[in-house]
Amino acid sequence: MSLFSDTYYLFIRALKKLIRNPILLFFSLLQPIIFLVLFTQLFSKFPLAAFGLAPGVSYLAFATPGILLQNGFSSALQSGTSIVDELNSGMLQKILVTPVNRSAILLGRLVTDAFRVLIQSAIILVLAFILGFNVATGVGGIALILFIIAFFGLAWSGISLAIGLRTRSAETVFGIGGFLTFPLLFMSTALVPTKAIPDWMASVSRVNPISISVNAIRDLSLPNSVVGGDIVWALAVITGIAIVTLGATLYLFRKVVT
Repeated sequence: MSLFSDTYYLFIRALKKLIRNPILLFFSLLQPIIFLVLFTQLFSKFPLAAFGLAPGVSYLAFATPGILLQNGFSSALQSGTSIVDELNSGMLQKILVTPVNRSAILLGRLVTDAFRVLIQSAIILVLAFILGFNVATGVGGIALILFIIAFFGLAWSGISLAIGLRTRSAETVFGIGGFLTFPLLFMSTALVPTKAIPDWMASVSRVNPISISVNAIRDLSLPNSVVGGDIVWALAVITGIAIVTLGATLYLFRKVVT
């Protein structure tokens, strides 16, 4: 069997497992939806124009890109729990005695994670549209936004998978994921502009991958703000993260299967 067909069958298998557990999908979407519905209302009178944004930009328009990326980030950091479950249940060992392509086992998991982030982002985006959010660059901009979020999630899922393969502990994966999520989120431009945060946090924010990626998404959604350099820079940073995290995951996965 080829790498492509094996990856496809393992992707479908992981997808069916995910669909059979809708509670996981519901609770993983709960936090970003609360942020979208309540947070944007709570800060609806936040004076964005005083911090350099164009007059007329609502907090919903400003924060939605950050909420979308925060969902992709937190969902990606849960990916390692699935590989821990398969290791501890013996399912991975059963798969390894079949003639399935070894690379397809990891690739099928990564494609499933990216697809899950894509579907969750689409649901959040539809809800944001209902609340009044808009994407100034149209359908092409929406497609590029979803691509950036899915690529970002794919890159960060490598960290979670590597931790899961190294520790074989779902609790450790959750603990490290929670430890990374909030400091990186709050020291970024996901929810407030750079000029509204303390100088030391602004310095961290400038090199924070979340800020870099959110800025690219915001360029695509806000009117008259497309900066090609920001988008190219975000894709370059995400590619660099993916090379490091997925390289580590591949190394640890090979140790497990051998």
